[in-house]
Amino acid sequence: MEHYPKHYCGVFGIYGHPNAAELTYYGLYALQHRGQESAGIVTCDDGQFREHKGMGLVSQIFSSDVLHKLPGTMAVGHTRYSTTGSSHIKNAQPLTVDCKRGQLAVAHNGNLTNASQLRDELEDKGLIFQTTVDSEIILMLLAQPTIGGRDNNLIESVRRIEGAYSLVIMTEQEMIGVRDPHGFRPLCLGKLEDGWVLSSETCALDLIHAKYVRDVEPGEIVIINKDGVRSIQAFPEQERRAFCVFEYVYFARPDSNIANRNVYKVRVEMGRELAREFPIDADVIVPVPDSGNSAALGYSLQTNIPYEMAFVRNHYIGRSFLQPSQLIRDFHVRVKLNLIPEVVKGKRVVIVDDSIVRGTTCKARVNNLKEAGAKEVHVLVSCPPHMHPCVYGIDFPDRSKLMAANCSIDDIRKYLNADSLHYLSQEGLVKATGLPRESFCMACYDGNYPVAYDPSVDKEIMERRRSRHEGLSESLAKDQAQIKLL
Repeated sequence: MEHYPKHYCGVFGIYGHPNAAELTYYGLYALQHRGQESAGIVTCDDGQFREHKGMGLVSQIFSSDVLHKLPGTMAVGHTRYSTTGSSHIKNAQPLTVDCKRGQLAVAHNGNLTNASQLRDELEDKGLIFQTTVDSEIILMLLAQPTIGGRDNNLIESVRRIEGAYSLVIMTEQEMIGVRDPHGFRPLCLGKLEDGWVLSSETCALDLIHAKYVRDVEPGEIVIINKDGVRSIQAFPEQERRAFCVFEYVYFARPDSNIANRNVYKVRVEMGRELAREFPIDADVIVPVPDSGNSAALGYSLQTNIPYEMAFVRNHYIGRSFLQPSQLIRDFHVRVKLNLIPEVVKGKRVVIVDDSIVRGTTCKARVNNLKEAGAKEVHVLVSCPPHMHPCVYGIDFPDRSKLMAANCSIDDIRKYLNADSLHYLSQEGLVKATGLPRESFCMACYDGNYPVAYDPSVDKEIMERRRSRHEGLSESLAKDQAQIKLL
């Protein structure tokens, strides 16, 4: 069992470069932290699409031989963790279709809140879905020549989907970037000497020596073709900005810049804010690698308490394919991070992590420290308590599985066996970013969902779909029985 929230996905696209597939490979490599379940690349070579997708890490899926078989000057890539849709090769992206408009490839980062309704509507029209991911809904909408009796263009399709989406779309002539009107997920534009780049994060631009140009704006459609770059605002009436603040807390790589803010510096400032809100008389500051490193440094800089890397991370742990027994869970926790007892023995320790979702891992860390002889262990968290599930693409579970939603702070402290427990306030988190609160979606903390979401509608549609499937199964069974009688 994983005890940290899963990343959603990373998207990447190259236009106008002779080694598009190779650069996309490196781009996905830089975005690997956003999804380790599957990855894929689709290239376009004089109107001919070629693709390769697989389960696992980017380095496991692509070899030099595979990349050599993906020629073309355009490429779109995706690295995935399943937020909707099961873990299966058929759900790996980019998704492609050959339709009246020509060939299309779509890579999607985010989660649609009206996916069930749209899928139900499209299935009623006779469309057949090959996957269980909501990204295929976007592909189906784009492929339709008309919607509601009107000519369907890109803007019409984009206006029909709701929720969180950053898209990279490849046609036979163009590369297109799209960001939802609230700007939940990041997407940026970069420039190469030969060509253009679209990427979830700027760290991928750095790796391929592309120059950062700007972020794609919320609600913006960026079209890249032989004539250059063209911008369309698909939502003239500006929606509330709602960038996912958890990108700054945990998801984005520290060497990325988002909204002209370096992620590493923001995390250091979160640590400083923690120190201002909760100064603790301690001997040593210990981060939980790697997610707590920057905030722990900030706490140390603000308090002048020494910073020590007491936990050593094993970077080669990979995934465990053993059954999730308690023994294996305990082993997984210990093999991932090993403690240096000499650093903490007899000392008052402040341990800093970015979040506590279920609390299992944090409890193991506290016990490790106390078993090693730490005199006191104080737990500090560089974000507020997670009180609500995320419906925009992060796998924060329902409220029944969120520790902070069901327990008091003191109850959590007792469960962790910590001497004290403190979370960064919502105000402190926002202050650390240097941006106004209205810039962010903080629904997982405050329950204020920027895009309305009705889980009862999804439930009704899923039950109807399940009933229809069961009815077809019963009918098929009866037909088979009749055949046997004959």
